[in-house]
Amino acid sequence: MSQTLSTISPTHIDEISSSKNEPDWLKEYRKSSLSVYENLPIETSPLYNKYTDAKKMDPKQVSISVTTTNTVPSLLHKRLTELENDTCIVQIGAHIHKIKISDELKSKGLVISSIEDAIKNNSELVKKSLESSNSKNDKFTALNNAAFNSGIFIHIPKNLVLEKPIHIVTCLSDDGISTISRNIIFADESSKATIVQELYSPKSEKQQAYLELFNTNVAANAQLDMTTLQMMDQNTVNFSTRRTDLGQDAKVNWYSGLFGSVLSRYKIEYYLNGSGASSNDSEVIFGNKEQSFDIQTDVNHEAPATEGRVVEKSILRNKSKSLFKGMIRIKENATKSNSFLSGRSILLDKDAKSDSIPGLEIFTNDVKATHSASVAQIDEEQIFYLQTRCLSTEEAERTIVEGFLEPLSRKMSFQVRAWIAHLIESKWDDKELTINTDEELAKFVEVEETRYNEDAEIEQHYKYR
Repeated sequence: MSQTLSTISPTHIDEISSSKNEPDWLKEYRKSSLSVYENLPIETSPLYNKYTDAKKMDPKQVSISVTTTNTVPSLLHKRLTELENDTCIVQIGAHIHKIKISDELKSKGLVISSIEDAIKNNSELVKKSLESSNSKNDKFTALNNAAFNSGIFIHIPKNLVLEKPIHIVTCLSDDGISTISRNIIFADESSKATIVQELYSPKSEKQQAYLELFNTNVAANAQLDMTTLQMMDQNTVNFSTRRTDLGQDAKVNWYSGLFGSVLSRYKIEYYLNGSGASSNDSEVIFGNKEQSFDIQTDVNHEAPATEGRVVEKSILRNKSKSLFKGMIRIKENATKSNSFLSGRSILLDKDAKSDSIPGLEIFTNDVKATHSASVAQIDEEQIFYLQTRCLSTEEAERTIVEGFLEPLSRKMSFQVRAWIAHLIESKWDDKELTINTDEELAKFVEVEETRYNEDAEIEQHYKYR
């Protein structure tokens, strides 16, 4: 039986726990989180409160339930066929539709499962992850801790190096019920993996939400390359809270491409807990119509000689909006740390709007930390110059946007650059937002490989000297 988010109660929480036969400690965890959720404001910071559009999510429209339909929406059929032989986990609403993992990887200890199975089989890791999340920090963190009805668990064992990516494909169900998901990834010591998260939703008449709490733990000497591509329908809402903890010399690269939903609210935190740890966060936003993107990215340097890098770039058309809130915190013990934070937006229409609020909190000496922000409309002189080179106004705008994103895209893999370029072109032409591996996307990959292969160019130069 479904109910709206505005009427959530302890009875609903009991229904979730009973249906999944959860342990007593988790039941109490859910109930305490619900009481926190009910008492917290939408935005806890008075500095950010006047800017946020989080109240665009209407709790009276958002339906929640213990379960949802597991029918695969038609928009996913082609993509799932392409991933048939790849390592992946597919989540449809509150159901895990498919888990594909080879016997070889299973024998090496790779675990991919639902959060429900992980609570039974990997309870200590799940409990550790849940306890690291403080419900008092954010209203929607508390909501997710209280009412999650689905989730994904991935454990990459010690010394395992994965040559091919793990795909996480998530799609809202076509019955209009929202999903509250608790996702957990553990990368053990000296492991290495690439994970691609794809977020979809079918068209819905009323507001539908995907609410996610994502905990990632990267142990000593491990490396995790993450890509999140959000391609949801513009009648949906996407709230994501992400926390990443890094051990000594651990490394994470997280690339986010946010294109869909009427409201995207991302609260991202990195905790560099071990010396030598590094995080690289790159975010690309393309908004149109009346979309709103509310992004907060914090990098917490807890140990010495750690490195953090956050670069956010927004492209905004029509009446779309972006809000970038960033903070670098370098604690007392984090000497010799180096951190960079940047939020930049380009406005393609006069009604588009962007705000950037970067900040620094430095509690020690002998560090490097800098931040920057810029918001500007597209340069008419650049448009005029490109028009003199026989480009139309639209072609000129697209060329300027490509140049705006190029420094950021150089940090990405060929495949990720191609996906983002494909999504930008699709959105520009008002096509369906999806990624695939057909001939059209293969052309993008080929262009990106030749465009940025500077090493090959240098080698060729010296070959003939």
